[in-house]
Amino acid sequence: MQIRRWHDGKILAQQPLMDMAGYIGHRGDYHDAFLRAVRDAGIEIRMGCEVASYDENKPSITLADGTEVVADLIVGADGIKSKTRELVLGFHDAPKSSGYSCFRSYFPGDYLKGDERCKDFVSQDSVNIWIGPDIHLIQNTLRDGKEVNIIMTRKLSHEEDMEIKESWFQDGDINEVLALTTDIDPRIRAAVEKIPGPPYLLDWKICYRDPLPTWVSKSHKIALLGDSCHPHLPTSAQGASQATESAGALAVCLKLAGKDSIPLATRTYEKLRYPRTRLSQRNGEDLRDRWHNALKNLDEGAEIDPESVKMRNRWLYSFDAEGDAMQRWPEMSSRVSDELRAGVITPLSDEMV
Repeated sequence: MQIRRWHDGKILAQQPLMDMAGYIGHRGDYHDAFLRAVRDAGIEIRMGCEVASYDENKPSITLADGTEVVADLIVGADGIKSKTRELVLGFHDAPKSSGYSCFRSYFPGDYLKGDERCKDFVSQDSVNIWIGPDIHLIQNTLRDGKEVNIIMTRKLSHEEDMEIKESWFQDGDINEVLALTTDIDPRIRAAVEKIPGPPYLLDWKICYRDPLPTWVSKSHKIALLGDSCHPHLPTSAQGASQATESAGALAVCLKLAGKDSIPLATRTYEKLRYPRTRLSQRNGEDLRDRWHNALKNLDEGAEIDPESVKMRNRWLYSFDAEGDAMQRWPEMSSRVSDELRAGVITPLSDEMV
């Protein structure tokens, strides 16, 4: 992974890909492996079902077609715009602007082949990051150059920030992207010029949500998971990973508590997971700020310390979420048992972003 200077592509720092003992790959391949494992476990997946309402005491969900589905536990893994979160919190949780937006593009590598300026991006899988004042652009190539991903994050003006709307699928304006990259390294500029535009280009306003005081409903039978309770910035590179860890920890808690002790499982789960996910979220905020400030007020010809712009994710990767849940279960579940008996659940956080 090369971290480069915005205007000329000079390499400022190099490090193993996200400092991981692993691989970069297409999320679709991960989803496919996950779905195969779910099917092999004999679990039914019902697609095209819209959840209309919840009964948190049974607990059950009612679908838009009127079908009621009763369970021992409902897990709201329904993303950043979660319906379940509002039920758990008891109020509408409005998004807050982060002050930043992303342009995201994913398109076939063939668009870049044949252009000498772009050959390094599609001859093999690669990751390059260009950083500048209040802006950065990430390019990575997948499947031996067959697919290209470009993400550009920039700071919004005050006027733009006032107009922010949370959306997954807002088409991006290629002319705006071109205007923002007039002074970037000519090699990646050539790639940007070839972005096909919508639907290959999205404009994604990045919204925050305050850390939640709880991930679990009053009945203790509905629990949040993933982006519904611990959303991450793109610079964290941890959204899906932390959701997967949380799922593993929740599964361990359910197994150890048993079917008759769902409240013990869910309340122990949230207390086990909250501190780590909060640190992971902050890690992404820190990296964005370091990239966006590294070249500000720098004297001409001055060099920066490579360590100041490197990702600092290594501490995340050796963690065993299931093992951690097993190890800490006795102490944490005992504390939760006391809280449940007293009827007073300690909030996860009173922090405001």
